[in-house]
Amino acid sequence: MVRPLARAFSRSGDGYLHLLIPVLLWQLESPLLASFVTVLGLALAAERCLYWCLKNSLKRRRPQEAVPGFRSLVVAADQFSFPSGHSSAAFLLATTLVLIYGGPVVIMFLWACGVALSRVLLGVHFPGDTVAGGLMGTSIALSCAALAGVL
Repeated sequence: MVRPLARAFSRSGDGYLHLLIPVLLWQLESPLLASFVTVLGLALAAERCLYWCLKNSLKRRRPQEAVPGFRSLVVAADQFSFPSGHSSAAFLLATTLVLIYGGPVVIMFLWACGVALSRVLLGVHFPGDTVAGGLMGTSIALSCAALAGVL
C-alpha cells in the first residue's frame, strides 16, 4: 500500500502540475492568472537554475550509491541527490498557489510534504535532501512574489 502511494506522490511532483494548473486556471478564466503565471515562471526559472548548479557542484551521492546494500525502489532521473528537485518544485508550486489564491493552505503543503516524503520512501533521497529542496522552493517562490509585487 505504501509503495504505490509513494510512487503516485512522486509522479505528481514530476512537473506536469506546473503546466496543468495554469491551463486549468486559464480555462476557468481566473482573474489572478497573470500574477500566478508571472510568479510561477520567474520562480521556476530561478529554482531550476539554482537546483542544477547546486546538484552538479555539490555532487552528493544518492542513498543507493552511498549506503552499502541499499536499493532504491525507483531509478532516479539523474546522478546526484542534493537538493531534491521534486521537493523544491512541489513546495515552489504550493507556495505560489497559496500566495496568489490563498485557500486550502494545508492541502497544498500536505501535497508538497507527500512529494518530499515519497522521494525518501522510494530511496532516491536522504531526508536532508528533501528538507533543503522544500526550503529552497518556498524561499524562491516568496522572493519572486516579492519581486513581482505580489507580497
